[in-house]
Amino acid sequence: MGFPKGRRRIVVAVAALIAAVAVAATVYRVLAPAEVSTPARGAYPPAADPAPGVVGRLPVAPLIVDGRLRVYAAHRQVYADRPVDGRHRTTPYWSYRRWPAELDSVVASGTTVVTRWSDGRLVALDARTGRVAWDADGPEPAGDRAVRRTGAATVWEPRGLFVARAPDGRQVVAAAGAQWLRAVDLADGRELWRSDTTLSVPPGDGSDRAGGCRVVVGTTGEGRFMTVDSCAGPAVVEFRDAVTGEVGLRWRPPGAGDRLVATPVGCGNGRTGCTGLRTAAPGDDAGRGWLLGAGEPVAAPALDRPDAELVGGTAVAVVDGVPVGRSARTGAELWRRPDLPGARLLAVQPDRVHLLTETNDLVTLDPATGAQRSFFALNAGSDGIGWAPGAAYAAGGFVAVERLRKPVDPTGDDQRYYLTSEPVILAAT
Repeated sequence: MGFPKGRRRIVVAVAALIAAVAVAATVYRVLAPAEVSTPARGAYPPAADPAPGVVGRLPVAPLIVDGRLRVYAAHRQVYADRPVDGRHRTTPYWSYRRWPAELDSVVASGTTVVTRWSDGRLVALDARTGRVAWDADGPEPAGDRAVRRTGAATVWEPRGLFVARAPDGRQVVAAAGAQWLRAVDLADGRELWRSDTTLSVPPGDGSDRAGGCRVVVGTTGEGRFMTVDSCAGPAVVEFRDAVTGEVGLRWRPPGAGDRLVATPVGCGNGRTGCTGLRTAAPGDDAGRGWLLGAGEPVAAPALDRPDAELVGGTAVAVVDGVPVGRSARTGAELWRRPDLPGARLLAVQPDRVHLLTETNDLVTLDPATGAQRSFFALNAGSDGIGWAPGAAYAAGGFVAVERLRKPVDPTGDDQRYYLTSEPVILAAT
């Protein structure tokens, strides 16, 4: 015996409805917006002080935070591991994931890690615990960009996300999008000000205006945001108070044309705390260097070269194949190293200049005197030194470098582009 025909139809309909509800619930659980925070369970690690030399190799690019953690970027996740001088990437110390938003940029100051997402959301994490400290709305990032598997562009070259330290010690985070700029207090995410003027965010070198009439450049050591404004006439550089958002100075380099590219130098990660500026016409390498302070920028001819870096008061460049340090203010030569012919300027940090020799030795110099602090081969395991350097990063006494396969093929996929599955080499200097 079976169900009567009418009842059978009801049973089939109910079963189909239950199945549809189950499928819908599954789809919702999988596709619904969500965030997953996995806080730290162990103790906050102590600061490391490793001897100079190669520390290890990693599959992804690290952001050194508080001298204790390495923070990494994935497609929809930011996470940290420890110790900072570990030979390999380890099980995450903490992790934060969002769906369906994609991670766009990461910056850090002290023990706060600020993340920006494709929907414009700003989420600040306490590096000591991995817990969310605050979150706030912000403008969506302007345009798309390619990020390779190491995530270096996300953590080493964050776009449209800046930190400024005001003279009173307060720190401000600003997020720039295609239509507006929002500034919030780093301590609690409270909005301080916003600007609705059409914006453009350069990809890292200040050269791409992307259709906007105001380009966000970076922040100064005196706690001001720098923008290039061409909305109502010839381009000028604006210096905006980080806390109030008020423009205190509008400056135009002598003899500049209607269009202007401003490239900050002497900056921390993410073009923050910059102490110098180089201005030029679009597409022109013949620029002019300037030192930044509380007033108008002061001419610094030692920074005119497009490859010059500013470390403290020293302008460092490789001139005719020889590393040279000059006083940024007077241009007087302070030191030169003819014993390092062919070396390239790899990266700088406040008290160190990092050079890479033709045989991939890492040489670290004192920026004031040119004296050698350390010298060793950038070689991990049996990988060898037959690689080309890619993106590089220096902070907290560490240097990290992407190793690329020779000959470098910028259009190749990641397997062809990188030397190994762990292409990032990390060294203490």
